[in-house]
Amino acid sequence: MDEWLTALLANLEPAARQRMMLELAQDLRRNQQNNIRLQRNPDGSGYEPRRIMTRSKKGRIKRQMFVKLRTAKYLKTTATADSASVEFAGQVQRIARVHHFGLRDRVSRKGPQVRYAERRLLGGNDEVEIVITDALMQWLMN
Repeated sequence: MDEWLTALLANLEPAARQRMMLELAQDLRRNQQNNIRLQRNPDGSGYEPRRIMTRSKKGRIKRQMFVKLRTAKYLKTTATADSASVEFAGQVQRIARVHHFGLRDRVSRKGPQVRYAERRLLGGNDEVEIVITDALMQWLMN
C-alpha cells in the first residue's frame, strides 16, 4: 500500500502536494486538539489529574488543563511538498515539553521546582493513522 501511495503522490505537482500536506496537517491538529480537550494521552488513557493543593479551595477544578495550548495560535501546522507537522510554537514549546515528558520546572519565576506528571500532548495512534489515510484517499479521489 505504501508503494502504491508513494507512486500516486509522486505524480502530483509539488504545489498540489503541499496543499494536500497542509490539509493533512490541519486534520492532524484537529485530532490532537480533540485529545487535549478530552484530557487523554494518545494511547487513550486519561491524563493524571492535577494535584490538590492544601491551601486551595475544596471542590473540583473548573478550568481544564491546556486550554490555551490547544489553540491554533500555539499549536501550529507546517507543511512542505514532502512533509506535514504539528508543533507547539515559541515559548509554549518549553511548557509543552515539561508536561509531555514529565520534567521538573519552576511554578513561577522564583517559586519552588516541581516535578510535573507526564501528560502526552501530541502523539500518534490508530486514530491518527485513520485520519491520515482518509485525508490521502479523499485528496486522491478528487
